[in-house]
Amino acid sequence: MDSRTIHKDWGVAITGDTIQIIGPNLSLKKNYPAKKVINATDKILSPGFVNGHNHAYGILSHGIPVVQVPAGFKGFLEDFWWPNVEDRLDHEMIAVAMARSCYEMIDSGVTSFCDILEAPNTVPGALQAEAEIVQKSGLRATLCIESCERISAENGLKCLRENADFVKSSNYRNELINGMICTHTSFTCSEKFLLQALEMSHSLNCSLHLHLSESPYEPEYCLQKYGMRPVNWYDSFDFWSENILASQLVVLEPQEIDILCQNNVRAVHMPLSNCEVGGGIAPVPQILAKGLTMGLGTDGYINNFFEVMRGAFLIHKANNRDTNVMPAETVFNMATEAGAKAVGFSNVGSLDAGYVADLIIIEGNFPTPLTEENILDQIILYRNPAEVSLVMTAGKILKENGIVLTLDEEQVRKESCEAAQKLWRKNS
Repeated sequence: MDSRTIHKDWGVAITGDTIQIIGPNLSLKKNYPAKKVINATDKILSPGFVNGHNHAYGILSHGIPVVQVPAGFKGFLEDFWWPNVEDRLDHEMIAVAMARSCYEMIDSGVTSFCDILEAPNTVPGALQAEAEIVQKSGLRATLCIESCERISAENGLKCLRENADFVKSSNYRNELINGMICTHTSFTCSEKFLLQALEMSHSLNCSLHLHLSESPYEPEYCLQKYGMRPVNWYDSFDFWSENILASQLVVLEPQEIDILCQNNVRAVHMPLSNCEVGGGIAPVPQILAKGLTMGLGTDGYINNFFEVMRGAFLIHKANNRDTNVMPAETVFNMATEAGAKAVGFSNVGSLDAGYVADLIIIEGNFPTPLTEENILDQIILYRNPAEVSLVMTAGKILKENGIVLTLDEEQVRKESCEAAQKLWRKNS
């Protein structure tokens, strides 16, 4: 499978990190003598998944004790998440969390991802600490740290500089790991600060990421403070462009969607975490109908990417009361080629000649017949990490015969438990 077409009894020929050709297996065996042949008989060869929005550190909060459930989205951030999680992280915690997150992504067929660290007290050096783990994992990644003024303008600038220094880093540039500029929201960033971040991204020729209208709180805040909705407020100082990657997009009016589309903004959808914070259900079918490039992300909440695809496939059918919205082809494209384009990865997300060899093999032993018509529905609804037998990024095998090779499962589990206990003790 590439991202658009299903071919029976086909395979790929790979040299180094690049797909040379896709074609019938008999032709490949005849014309491309191989040093190694991977037999995927009765299996599905697919592009690897792209996790377009991840918070690796969030894994340390899974199951964290909550004395009192915060009221509303604003309360969740101010009374719980910021003081008890983000502000208490250190380099050791974020490295350990990244290792566990990378393990879970590889296990579920993710070959590339975009990660947003939210740890304002860990700069400088936070992204370097994460990058060392990602490099060991073998995954492709764009890394950044969220920059805002909720602690102070000075802290926000420190985080911006952390991003800029990482983008310029000679150690990782033009390899599997790169960076981008990242801000937070309209309620934690001033216009002046956002324009500084925008100018920085232009000077570095890199993307700029932000969260947008994750819940009704941000639109209400902007209407009260600026007399306009968030998309309009950003538009008032010419912020939007194809350089921008916006995540969430839960509470948008049709005219806001139009502005984003007119400016070729890229986006990522997190169907499951949007439910967890009570933010609502994003108007994804309407956004896609307008032509916006949109990928899928875990948000660091549930890292099983099959679960995320299932969420995108099912939630919008229920919300729109229409079984025809979000067909499997659309969801699968968001998880692969569209997701790669949204993040900004080149030649990623499809099995095509000249693309990098980011691919996975999925077991095809379904309890019902597998056909070209039902294969994508079958994958999205009825597969899980246990059925991912091989994962390859840039021609390097990261998981084989169902076993992750680059990270030790027991070690990353043990270390993440210890780091979580350390974080949780700080909360007690």
